[in-house]
Amino acid sequence: MLDRYSRPAMRELWTLENKFRVWLEVELAVTRAWAELGQVPMDACDEIHAKADFELERILEIEETTKHDVIAFLTAVEEKVGPSSRYIHLGCTSSDIVDTANGVLLTRAGAIVAEGIERILAVLKDMAHRYKGLICMGRTHGIHAEPTTYGLKFAGFYAEFLRHKERFQAARESVRVGKLSGAVGTFAHLSPELEERACAILGLEADPHSTQIVQRDRYAQFFTSLAMLAGGIERLGLELRHLQRTEVLEVEEGFSAGQKGSSAMPHKKNPISAENLCGLARLIRSNSLAAMENQALWHERDISHSSVERMIMPDTTALIDYMLHRMSGVLERLVVKEDNIQRNLMGSFGLFYSQRVLNKLIASGLKRQEAYEMVQKVAMHCWAERVQFEDEIRKAPAVNKQLESNELDEAFDPSYYKRYEDAIFARVFKG
Repeated sequence: MLDRYSRPAMRELWTLENKFRVWLEVELAVTRAWAELGQVPMDACDEIHAKADFELERILEIEETTKHDVIAFLTAVEEKVGPSSRYIHLGCTSSDIVDTANGVLLTRAGAIVAEGIERILAVLKDMAHRYKGLICMGRTHGIHAEPTTYGLKFAGFYAEFLRHKERFQAARESVRVGKLSGAVGTFAHLSPELEERACAILGLEADPHSTQIVQRDRYAQFFTSLAMLAGGIERLGLELRHLQRTEVLEVEEGFSAGQKGSSAMPHKKNPISAENLCGLARLIRSNSLAAMENQALWHERDISHSSVERMIMPDTTALIDYMLHRMSGVLERLVVKEDNIQRNLMGSFGLFYSQRVLNKLIASGLKRQEAYEMVQKVAMHCWAERVQFEDEIRKAPAVNKQLESNELDEAFDPSYYKRYEDAIFARVFKG
């Protein structure tokens, strides 16, 4: 999955080689912190930094015997460093290295995801302003309701993705921590000062209180925020899928030269990108559930979380990065069919004006239910006979008794439905 869906930066971040490179960053940060505290000779620290390295193949070879990846990693590094390697991993347990490295990896993955969020926000903002004022039919329950605008459609998604951005920023901070507190988190062979120094070198905060691990509520928040972000992409994808239905056809995904829609039907142009993205959101949601299942571990820790995280960390971050950029590409190439939008707007015989007429009748002094039944009677006739609502209302004696012609003219003015569009834009795009 990682190879198929990840872009280069994310793919390179989660390679096995890079995982061990980040482990080495952590080990070197610990050694440097020890040296700054006077517990490791500075010349030995410098030698370790100069010589520390490994070959991936050698780690895997050693692991065949040790059945322990951290020990295999340390052994391979020690072979490169020589006698000074006795200062590497001083006082640490495996989870000190692994969880602190996770903090580094998730923070870096988060920066890549954040770039994708910024891209989709920029695209949505551009589309909102480009289609501001373009009146279209709004739908509730999939049925024609009242007009909105395409500008407001895209502005609404922009506002949502701003919330996703804020949630994800908080989630990134929740995992931007390291722990170097030893076997059960008591600092028996380390110290809080050492932890703080080493974490600072790595750009992390020290977890205020860890056991043998960073507690997995932090990871649950991170992956849940990604699941919500994927849900936002899915909601946008679902909207695009509906708008591309043959009966609607207000938008189309870009269709490249030579592209085929069906092996059997040469005429097909399907919303495949929106459909793919809706499907991938399901995977990310399931991974967030796995992250929440990892919260409850035995006592100070067990390793039931480890196998899960080896899968969901690369897969989820790669998928959401892919989804953000693919959806941005879909929007950038989206064809908006203004003629069809106008056709659909009037496809329900102008019945969307019913509330405007209702409110005019109420304002004229009629009781609400009396006015409602009066308008509904005409509306149901229009549905049944497929005739224009405005024509029938203007012919209705009971309505004409209550409303003057100019009042009906006001009721059937489509610009009424976008009169607060500027105010909404000011709220959404403030600053």
